[in-house]
Amino acid sequence: MAKQRIVVMYGGKADEHSISCISTAGVLRALDTDKFEAIPVGITKAGQWIVDGEDPLGWDLAKGLPTVVKTPGSRDVVLDMALGQDGFLARNADGTLSSLGHIDAVLPVLHGPFGEDGTIQGLLEMMNVPYVGCGVLASAACMDKHYTKVLLAAAGIPVAPGITLDARSYDAAGEFAANAADILAQVEAAGLQYPLFVKPSRAGSSFGVTKVEHAGDAAELAAAVFEASHHDWRILVEQGIDAREIECAVLCPKPGDEPRPSWPGEIVLDKRNEGDDQFYDFDSKYMDASASHVEVPANLPEETLQRVRETAVKAFKAVDGAGLSRVDTFVQPDGTVMVNEINTMPGFTPISMYPKAWEATGVGYTDLITTLIEGVLR
Repeated sequence: MAKQRIVVMYGGKADEHSISCISTAGVLRALDTDKFEAIPVGITKAGQWIVDGEDPLGWDLAKGLPTVVKTPGSRDVVLDMALGQDGFLARNADGTLSSLGHIDAVLPVLHGPFGEDGTIQGLLEMMNVPYVGCGVLASAACMDKHYTKVLLAAAGIPVAPGITLDARSYDAAGEFAANAADILAQVEAAGLQYPLFVKPSRAGSSFGVTKVEHAGDAAELAAAVFEASHHDWRILVEQGIDAREIECAVLCPKPGDEPRPSWPGEIVLDKRNEGDDQFYDFDSKYMDASASHVEVPANLPEETLQRVRETAVKAFKAVDGAGLSRVDTFVQPDGTVMVNEINTMPGFTPISMYPKAWEATGVGYTDLITTLIEGVLR
């Protein structure tokens, strides 16, 4: 039986470029090569698509954060929209084009804007090429945390209290100092309780997130908004929730299938035991192996775990999810479950929650990837 040819896309223009590269290394190592032939397509930070660049299989998080760059042997990827699944071409050194062959499906292991936000999904829809993951609407809505909350609230799913700011008119030259009083007034008018978390609406991997702890400190608040504005002009200011952060992986490989939830897991921040006032930032996620560890299932009563699973599926349906997503929730002391955000292409690094959650639920890494790809094949 001929192998199915799968374009695995990685890199991209977003801040999470390097995390996408590490995720792809994990996916390629786990791919069932008896069934699938991978065609790695890297996207540089400038947005150039290439093949035959540096081999992602050689990337390892312990060796640092890799990037996709053009190399002497790499070739630009050219798309011919009219050819659909046969429209993936590479430009040779002499300027001629060579076909990359018939592509059975695309696995876009892309995190953040220009990959997880509906842009790539829309392009593939226009080419009529099957792809793994959520469609245009869910991808766009879940990339933007503001609109995620709008959809979830409309579906009756609790979300953290907060406000959304538009920083485009703020005084960037003064690092928003001139806007500090107005920002604080909006927070106070909304009745938000401290600590606050200030975050870009359309970013991931905790880029640009700041914890604000001092009530009434307009300068601290403005500085946090300024930091978030480096990643997005739309900024969320959310009330910190006294809760445990519990994540649930959702799997729905075929259109029309009932979504399946994994056992929920928890990222345990180990340095809190040392007195650190730690939250799950970029370093805790990726750079400091001693900062955290994953526990699946989370150490919660089974009734609460089932409530998280039910909420995750409800949230996945509310945003019109497909393929896969990781639903991040807050579980409060009284057992109330709130949804924090939905990641439509969650990390696949060696320490990522999504594959670990499914492994603990009885679906191994290789089988998980196979299930996702086979769900979209025609």
